[in-house]
Amino acid sequence: MKTIYIFPLILLLIGCGAKETKVQGSNASVEESMKVILTSAQMENAGVKIGSMEEKEISSILSLNGKIDVPPQNLISISIPMGGYLKSTDLLPGSVVKKGQIIASLEDQQYVQLQQDYLLSKVKLKIAEGEYNRQKELNSSKASSDKVFNQAEADYRTARINVRALEENLQLIGINPTNLNEANISKRITIKSPIDGYVSKVNANIGKYLTPSEVLFELVNVSDIHLNLTVYEKDLPKLQIGQKLIAFNNNENDVKYPCEIILIGHSLSLEKSTEVHCHFNKYDKNLVPGMYMNAEVELKNNKAMALPEEAVVHFGNSDFIFVELKKGKFEMIEVKIGGKENGYVEIINSQNLKNQAIVVKGAYSLLMKLKNSEE
Repeated sequence: MKTIYIFPLILLLIGCGAKETKVQGSNASVEESMKVILTSAQMENAGVKIGSMEEKEISSILSLNGKIDVPPQNLISISIPMGGYLKSTDLLPGSVVKKGQIIASLEDQQYVQLQQDYLLSKVKLKIAEGEYNRQKELNSSKASSDKVFNQAEADYRTARINVRALEENLQLIGINPTNLNEANISKRITIKSPIDGYVSKVNANIGKYLTPSEVLFELVNVSDIHLNLTVYEKDLPKLQIGQKLIAFNNNENDVKYPCEIILIGHSLSLEKSTEVHCHFNKYDKNLVPGMYMNAEVELKNNKAMALPEEAVVHFGNSDFIFVELKKGKFEMIEVKIGGKENGYVEIINSQNLKNQAIVVKGAYSLLMKLKNSEE
């Protein structure tokens, strides 16, 4: 009976040992698949040359993203200082407008009342001015009392103030008081565009009564749209005012827009990022506020450990170099690369490679030898 229990246990141990041996053999096989051996003659024919990492000044690219924005001073909200009924407008979102162009007309009885008050005040001012001049002359010869003269002067100054105030009110609703007379009083006023740009919002329809607090339209002055990029804390020291960059969007990434950094934020969000504002060198009508953009900033004078470009081979979706283990034996090691300049490429994960003997020429031949060996 004891023998019946011993044999299964022995078989189980043998099976486990065999499995462990197979796994260890598999790991060793993977490690060996990354190594290649060449004879001296093969190395000479392949032109293999050994070198090491070098410190170089290499420009790198900082990739950022953000969206097109408009400075507050270039986003214009159009409203009226006095209420009225909207009688006409041709504007739609996206419509182009020119400075001085009539964009809407409104009607209301209070516009008539304001014009009437102004013209009547001018008449009163003329009468008060005449009486003031008459009393001034009489008072100079003591033909009238100082009290009468002072009252005439006060009436004249009050009339002047009323006329001046009404002139300002008329100008607020777009009526030129200089050209106003009893023959051209109108119940209608017009609103003109204060800028060259386009319409971003239309908030009113024909016939609607609009109060002074309501915004009829929003206009965008496209002469100074800018790119608002999100930059994280670790990348802020790499940027400075006046630095150049290239912007593009995902739909047309072959169309590049040169920009320049004009403002860098000085406060960080909860995500440890801030905003960097950039000016487009040239306006393009295809650039509209709210559009998401990508940007690439070329960072100069970045000291980095680098290798000649031909030392790095691309295989699959990764980059590799060959390290010499001993004479004629090489191991392929995956690396992360950065910027490229003057025939050299930055090796980002270079910490363990600084003192290694690395194939700087003929790496592609080693890759071909390694692939052929696998086959």
